[in-house]
Amino acid sequence: MSFTIIIPSRFGSTRLAGKALLDIAGKPMVQRVYEQSCLSKANEVLVATDDQRIAEVVTDFGGQVVMTSADHPSGTDRLQEVVSKKNYDDNHVVVNVQGDEPLIPPAVINQVAENLLSQANAGISTLCERITAPLDILNPNAVKVVRNQKGFAQLFSRSPVPWLRSWPPLNSITTNSDIAELYALPENETIQWHRHIGIYAYRVEVLNQFVAWPMSPGEQAESLEQLRALDNGVEIHCEEACVSLPSGIDTIDDLERVRALFNADKSS
Repeated sequence: MSFTIIIPSRFGSTRLAGKALLDIAGKPMVQRVYEQSCLSKANEVLVATDDQRIAEVVTDFGGQVVMTSADHPSGTDRLQEVVSKKNYDDNHVVVNVQGDEPLIPPAVINQVAENLLSQANAGISTLCERITAPLDILNPNAVKVVRNQKGFAQLFSRSPVPWLRSWPPLNSITTNSDIAELYALPENETIQWHRHIGIYAYRVEVLNQFVAWPMSPGEQAESLEQLRALDNGVEIHCEEACVSLPSGIDTIDDLERVRALFNADKSS
């Protein structure tokens, strides 16, 4: 199995300034993510950044860095610049590991890469997990995915999909207990809601096509990049993650929680 991990890393963050270089138990966050990625089966791990401070830190700890433009509208565009600079073959597989996930399990990196490599018709692969908290069905920040029986995504949405025909109108659900009661009904036992997990593996050919396509109507409506791929006929394989993924770091509370976990490991 041959694939490359690319870790897009920016210094700017609206909620946590300088996030990539914040200390986690003696190492900057970008190094924690890099080292975790190196535990996977990837034959190459790269950090893609437009910031010289991040580049110097990555070089200092022995990592590989690729400098990219500061004008990219998304991390996907940054990935595509890297694959263009590296001149990878169209069929080469790259995995996008977010730069704020220092606890990402190497097993899920391997899983998403292996899935794409084994699915000849897929251009992208990603992962999901069962929704077990009823309120997440209504939470627009928990992106839902609907898959067909072959494990390919049919729809990604912030809306509560699937919505059971027997359920009352959405505007009639006014309390937390309302959705919990609906979720627990016996007729729902065969229904499975899934939350999309934002880790992707791409074929280089699809990345090159993706950045050339304009935003699709679905992407504009939901603010979900993966809908651009679906709207342009790309097959996206989506499997349940083999292990649970810890959440990334978006806030100072997230940072302190992860710091505590690393410090506990050091002291044990």
